[in-house]
Amino acid sequence: MLPAGGPYPVARPAPTLTSTTRFPLEDDMTDLITPAPVAAVEASITIAGETRSRVALTQPTVELLQSLWEEYGPLMFHQSGGCCDGSSPICFPAGEFITSDQDVLHGRLDIAPAGEPEQLIDFWISAEQFEYWSHTALLIDTVKGRGGGLSAEAPRGVRFIIRSELMETFSG
Repeated sequence: MLPAGGPYPVARPAPTLTSTTRFPLEDDMTDLITPAPVAAVEASITIAGETRSRVALTQPTVELLQSLWEEYGPLMFHQSGGCCDGSSPICFPAGEFITSDQDVLHGRLDIAPAGEPEQLIDFWISAEQFEYWSHTALLIDTVKGRGGGLSAEAPRGVRFIIRSELMETFSG
């Protein structure tokens, strides 16, 4: 027998729903229902034989990266697809994450304002993830919320996410 007023929620009648009823999660999901973001910066091509960029940044991401560059200096991304932040791209101060022959340089992004010296960010992806996403163009966007905490933007209450588009080819 359960104690009266125990740890279980008490059933309440369902609220009457109207066309203007808002649910608590709706306010937290605005990033998911905004118009599709656009690329502000495209990476240089780093894979032999290709003629199209595989990775790009939205304008909010460029602005965040410029701010992180001021705080940390040169930056890099690594995309694993495994543990920690799952499939989120992780931003590190350049050289803080050691790459190997099991990683592919997916692109090099210049976040410097026009007329300023280059601020290049290498975007690395694990070779295994590269195979899975071989027909995918990646757009790095920024949304509210916290990732797993390894990425440089985590203390700011935002996180990088991947928005993807299937591509038939990256050449021609």
